[in-house]
Amino acid sequence: MSAGKKYRVVRFYQDDDLDTLVIKRGLTQAEAQAWCQNPDTSSSTATAARAVAHTKKFGAWFDGWTEE
Repeated sequence: MSAGKKYRVVRFYQDDDLDTLVIKRGLTQAEAQAWCQNPDTSSSTATAARAVAHTKKFGAWFDGWTEE
């Protein structure tokens, strides 16, 4: 991990017709990884009402991270 590098969290959808969505920007690598380790950042493990509703509306999805 290099000092000064920033990362973003991106939501990816199984449906190819849906564009990816940037959820958060300007994170450290540790912050981005922590975000993505939360079970509510994937349709396959989410239990929070908001995440479940998002799945019902858009289908399968997950949050991943990448360098900005």
